[in-house]
Amino acid sequence: MIYKILREAEWADFQRDGVFRGSALDKSDGFIHFSTAAQVRQTAEKYFPAERTIAVVEVDPQRLSHAPIWEQSSRGLFPHLYAELARDAVVRTWNLTLDPVGRRAFPNEFPST
Repeated sequence: MIYKILREAEWADFQRDGVFRGSALDKSDGFIHFSTAAQVRQTAEKYFPAERTIAVVEVDPQRLSHAPIWEQSSRGLFPHLYAELARDAVVRTWNLTLDPVGRRAFPNEFPST
């Protein structure tokens, strides 16, 4: 499984439209950024620290219209999708909020590796 973090408005648009065409960063880079289970917490901390609410969607790569391409970045090997993300590729979702001191807790059932 691979994971995409969405801002609250992006998640609402994705649910409404049934397709995600990418965040501003994704569009700028030319692909949709994903993380592995082991990378997603660090991605949330680095790129979404002040977002009050985020949605983390678990995506089954077998359900994608195009296979993700694994590419090296300064933080490791990450999956990138050079296509739109269809809603039917999402198998599970978590809505995560910041606690009063600004920490984001992932639920116990969230995969760690």
